[in-house]
Amino acid sequence: MTRSIDDAVDILRASRRVVVTTGAGMSKESGIPTFRDAPNALWANYNPEDLATRAGFRRDPALVWRWYAERRAMIAGAKPHEGHLALARWEQRFDAFTILTQNIDGLHVAAGSKDVVELHGNIFRYKCFDHDHPVAEPLAGAGEPPRCACGSWVRPAVVWFGESLDADHLCAAYDALERCNVLLIVGTSGVVYPAAGFAATAKANGALVIEINPEATPASEIADVFIAGGAKSILPVLATKTVDPIAGP
Repeated sequence: MTRSIDDAVDILRASRRVVVTTGAGMSKESGIPTFRDAPNALWANYNPEDLATRAGFRRDPALVWRWYAERRAMIAGAKPHEGHLALARWEQRFDAFTILTQNIDGLHVAAGSKDVVELHGNIFRYKCFDHDHPVAEPLAGAGEPPRCACGSWVRPAVVWFGESLDADHLCAAYDALERCNVLLIVGTSGVVYPAAGFAATAKANGALVIEINPEATPASEIADVFIAGGAKSILPVLATKTVDPIAGP
């Protein structure tokens, strides 16, 4: 493993198919607190499992609905940072450039990235609790969730603890990982599966792995390049050094 930006640039310049996986650290640099350190009074009295599980929603749908409404309002004020924008600019240089994100804030799409797989859903989308029917943005209620046309409560279209990821999203993720030349890991702890296994999958299929994180993670052990730092500062540097029309392969 090396720690050189120049090594990462050399790898990226020689690559045609890139996958980027991003986690909470990416969003944190846009001012969005991570799930467990959100400055929300609800955390003082409730466990995350009470607010992000099917059982918790059944017990108190109004509580869960209000908490997500507050979180949506907070996220709505966030903007893509320089790292998000660098990834969007990067797309045109490669034959394939897929972002696999664990974040639910929609900032990659807002930055202009086209091929984005939102593994954990999107907090600004909705579905019904009982049948997963997609639901258009519901009218604001008096503190409790509205109802789907089928009669079920409406819930945020995000993945809660104990739920499986969308099968189509997983299929798209593994297809990209099996075909890529390089996997770029950005701002993720490397402990939440299935994303925690993406590095091993990419390596098994012949890809090189570049990790950008403030501190080492379990994925660092198999990364070919580890760069200590945040997405906001490192990604624009890599993009600038890599997006050179006369230097590419």
